[in-house]
Amino acid sequence: MKHCHRHRLALLAIAALSLLSTGCQTVKPWQRGSLSDPIMRPDRDPIGLALSEHVWFSREAAAGGRGVGGGGCGCN
Repeated sequence: MKHCHRHRLALLAIAALSLLSTGCQTVKPWQRGSLSDPIMRPDRDPIGLALSEHVWFSREAAAGGRGVGGGGCGCN
């Protein structure tokens, strides 16, 4: 019984340490060029995006919703 308790405590400690070790990083001005590369854009592949939308529609029976719409008043 004590071994199981120690094992769970060790896993909990590892999980807590891994969550606490992650964080945000400040982007330096000379690194922004890499981040603005077209390969970093999620919509860089229109065929892949259309396929993803089709899969989403097929699974969830929902279409669109990825773009910016109106404020919910139905006037767009």
